[in-house]
This record gives sequence, structure tokens and C-alpha cells, in this order.
Amino acid sequence: MNPDTIKIIINILPFELWNTLYMVFCSAIIALFVGLPLGVILTITERGHLNEQPVVHRMISTFVNIGRSFPFAILMISLIPFTRWIVGTSIGTTASIVPLSLAAIPFVARIVEASLKEVDRGMIEAATVMGATTFQIIKKLLIPEALPSLVLGFTTTVINLIGYSAMAGTMGGGGLGKIAIQYGYQRFDVPLMVITVMLLIVVVQMIQWIGQSSARKIFLKRGRGLKK
Repeated sequence: MNPDTIKIIINILPFELWNTLYMVFCSAIIALFVGLPLGVILTITERGHLNEQPVVHRMISTFVNIGRSFPFAILMISLIPFTRWIVGTSIGTTASIVPLSLAAIPFVARIVEASLKEVDRGMIEAATVMGATTFQIIKKLLIPEALPSLVLGFTTTVINLIGYSAMAGTMGGGGLGKIAIQYGYQRFDVPLMVITVMLLIVVVQMIQWIGQSSARKIFLKRGRGLKK
């Protein structure tokens, strides 16, 4: 391993790792705050559910499908004017959060919809008969019952965003993708590329472990609550 590679690993790699985590988690939080309500609306407005609204359901579903159909590279390029309007530039770590968030929102919405649909309809009907409002059913039944599945789905979203962030790094977004392309590929520095890829794998494994552990704890806690 040459001295330049060692300098990059010591001086640049930790900073770009932080940039990757910054991009990913900011984008994930924004996607959660927007995608969760969209997923709830998609669920309750479908035919035969709490608040059947076929037109609203169809409109939101179409919007979500369109958002999911864009390859991230094309989405990032097409959003350059919008990104400049939001953050003042289309290059850099903060600028990458805009396309990353918009790419993740439809994904989160579908995950939420799929998770909420797993909740037993009989429980929903029983809550409705008991006089619970739609908001109460969402807050106290749908989301708590689907929480382990929601946590696992959100974990998958974060992991997908790590891959997207690496792609953003190759297009001026910073992060580990920048290290791999600018310092690894373009300089034919194979050890640096291998280290960068291994670091991404470690980050993904840690996030997956945290997500699975959290979902398991929620599930076990809910089981103990039911026994009581």
C-alpha cells in the first residue's frame, strides 16, 4: 500500500464516511416523515378499508409508482434545477439529500402500505364497532401492530439509500462513492477501492443488525404485553 493511499485512508476516508452517513440518515428521516403519511393514506383509502376513496387512492398510487420508476441517476440529473432552488447548489453532500429523499419517499410509502395491510381486518372492524375514530385506529392499532414490519422496511430503505449515496458520490455528491471513483478507480488504486467497499459492507451489516434487533425487541415486548 503506497503512502498516498495511507494518507487518504487517514485524512479523507473518515470525513467521507461521515458525509455518507449524513446524506443517508437525513434523507431517510425526510422520507419517513413524508412517506409514512402517504403510506397510511394509501392504505385507508383503498376499496373496503377505513376511508374508502378510490380517486384519492388512485392518484397517490400513480404518483408513488411514477416516483419509483425513475432510475436514481436520471432522477438526480433531472432534479438539478429543483436542488439548486432548495439548497442553492446541485453539487455537494447537502445537495445530494434532495434527490435521495425524493427517491426514498415512494419506496417508504409502499413499505408502509404493505406493512399496514398485514394488520388483521377483524381487529380494525372491532375497533370501528367500538366507536374508535379513523385517527384513533391509525394511531393506536394500525401503526403499533405493524411496527416491527415498519422497522424492518425502514431498515431496508436506509440500506438502499447507502447504495444511492454511493452513486451520488460519483456525480459530485461526496461520500464513500467519491473515494471509490475519484481516488480508487481513476487512480487505479485497488487497495483503496477494496477498503471502501468493505467499509460500505460493514455499515450495511451494522444497520441491518440494528434494524432486526429493534424489530425483534418490539415484537417480544408486544408479546409480553399481550400475555399481561
